[in-house]
Amino acid sequence: MSAWPPEAPRDCPLCPRLVEYRRENARQNPGWFNGAAPSFGDPQARLLIAGLAPGRTGANRTGRPFTGDHAGWLLYETLQKTGFARGRYDPNGDDDLELVDCMITNAVRCAPPGNKPLPVEEATCRPFLQARLAALPRLRVILTLGDVSRRNVLKALGKPASAMAAGHGAEASVGPYVLLNSYHCSRLNTNTGRLTAAMFEEVFLRARALIET
Repeated sequence: MSAWPPEAPRDCPLCPRLVEYRRENARQNPGWFNGAAPSFGDPQARLLIAGLAPGRTGANRTGRPFTGDHAGWLLYETLQKTGFARGRYDPNGDDDLELVDCMITNAVRCAPPGNKPLPVEEATCRPFLQARLAALPRLRVILTLGDVSRRNVLKALGKPASAMAAGHGAEASVGPYVLLNSYHCSRLNTNTGRLTAAMFEEVFLRARALIET
């Protein structure tokens, strides 16, 4: 059992650069969440979705992963299509959205400048990710959004990045879990066609098949 809690405190003090960025955002936008964004979803989830870090105008604004930024539209729409979510999604979080057998977390819990956490920040926040994994008693599949998230989850499980191939649709058994990797559902990837809605849905259908076998 991890000595760390699965969620960082909202005013987590561990990463000075991220703390200052939070404070800067709070000065500019005092009505935003401006804190370490907690995971969202079903505590009995068999599927965990792992992103890298909150977006400045996404979870840093709303307090819920992938809520308020472009990536959230595709992610939550896909979760609804594949039976992992129900209810109405609103980009401000003013909704009745509920995740079913699924939880969403981030490897780094605070928004980083330029959407790019430093390696030392990833390492500092990693015990929260390890605790999050340990706190999900029925977890079977971890779906990582992007290669940096994939590497962070592998490190959280005590494995090197080489333990699993990179790329969209990559899959590997790691300890008690199956890891799946997807291209991140960012505006850059969807606008360029690197990731299509059909490609994204296919990965979630694979996750569905794995947890039900």
